[in-house]
Amino acid sequence: MRERLNFPYLPNTDEDRKEMLQTIGAKSIEDLFADIPHHLREKAILNLPKALSEPELMRHLSSLAAQNIPMGELTCEPVSQHETFNRPSFLIPFLGAGIYDHYIPPAVQQIISRNEFYTAYTPYQAEASQGTLQATFEYQSLICDLTGMEVSNASLYDGASALAEGVLMAHSINERRKVILPKTLHPHWAQVVKTYSAGMKLQFVEAPYLPDVGITDPEFVRKECDDQTCCVVVQNPNFFGCLELVSDLEAMAHQVGAIFIVTFDPISLGVLKPPGEYNADIAVAEGQSLGLPPSFGGPLLGIFTCKREFIRKMPGRLVGETVDSKGKRGFVLTLQVREQHIRRERATSNICTNQALCAIAAAAYLALMGKHGIRQLAELCAQKAHYLAEQLQSIGIKKLFSAPFFKEFAVKLTIDPQKINKALIGKGFLGGLALRRYYPELNHGWLIAVTEKRTKTEMDAFVQALRECLENEI
Repeated sequence: MRERLNFPYLPNTDEDRKEMLQTIGAKSIEDLFADIPHHLREKAILNLPKALSEPELMRHLSSLAAQNIPMGELTCEPVSQHETFNRPSFLIPFLGAGIYDHYIPPAVQQIISRNEFYTAYTPYQAEASQGTLQATFEYQSLICDLTGMEVSNASLYDGASALAEGVLMAHSINERRKVILPKTLHPHWAQVVKTYSAGMKLQFVEAPYLPDVGITDPEFVRKECDDQTCCVVVQNPNFFGCLELVSDLEAMAHQVGAIFIVTFDPISLGVLKPPGEYNADIAVAEGQSLGLPPSFGGPLLGIFTCKREFIRKMPGRLVGETVDSKGKRGFVLTLQVREQHIRRERATSNICTNQALCAIAAAAYLALMGKHGIRQLAELCAQKAHYLAEQLQSIGIKKLFSAPFFKEFAVKLTIDPQKINKALIGKGFLGGLALRRYYPELNHGWLIAVTEKRTKTEMDAFVQALRECLENEI
């Protein structure tokens, strides 16, 4: 059989391919690509390496994986900075910018590893999916408790797509086209919003930030808000980690009848006022901090909430609580007229999938932490971030902005941040984000994140390693 296969990993023989082509009415495989213009096709033979057997492939992949340096933490005081960090076996992260290294209780992984959750498919058949539906319902309830919002859907792909859906939802509510996006919004999110809404003829207005403060310029927003404004978006804490004047921006938006959209850090709501309390119409977030590891940037979790009055415009799916014919509590997918598989071109969104397993992880995390646990967690993040900011200032590294911050803050280095990051890897640290990648005017800006996992020992060692880099000029 082996000799008959052209490709070891594709079990179709030549006879199989011929039969399949005949069945669909195609003369050759080339016919399958007839709709692709010739000038777009790659005509050269790809310079691919020789095919590997499965054991050879596994060895190759293992060698590639071994080049990664995993994240970790110090378990004791280092004997010597040089001995500890010169050849790191792990990296202590101080990088955030949207994905964060929070502690995850082992019970979260245990819960989502159960077969009934781990292998479950879309719960269209309610009578056979009560466990998944109830878990999702509990997720929605917990998110509403956390945010103070009235309705939560069953989740979306990630925070960026959740915001994009929020903007489209705002447009469907008031049919206006002017969207005010702050420059303090995560740059990736802003790109996703604009890409997502291509073809909708929306007009995007970028609100600048106050240079020395680090928050959205409220006067600019005030002047731009008019009867054509569809929505005002704000990220709080913003991309720089600073706390925005959310109540002022909310008043400006609602004064002209615009939708007020907030993106938030779920952990920050342990100490900050939730969006429901400052009258947000739509509130979205990246839920990775709630029980999901950084994991090379995904999978992520899109949190989406809104006011009850907008529920029929909300994208995604919603699990509702009901009773069966015998009066027993049960759960179903409800308001499915919103989904494309029912309303097709009349649907308010093409989003039909939620991050079910990630949402269940978030529900388990929130249930395990509880209200007091989330508050303590947020307090630890804030206290440790401010401690590190003070220690950096003691060696001459000052904050870029004066606005209050939560767990992330920007500083100004005297040396190229990318060179600093490269040197810090050799000392066992994953440094901050070089802000000039997205903000050319902040050439030496460096964005640092601190979570509850960072210990005083780690932060002091980080400051010492940074001091050595600056003194030696890398």
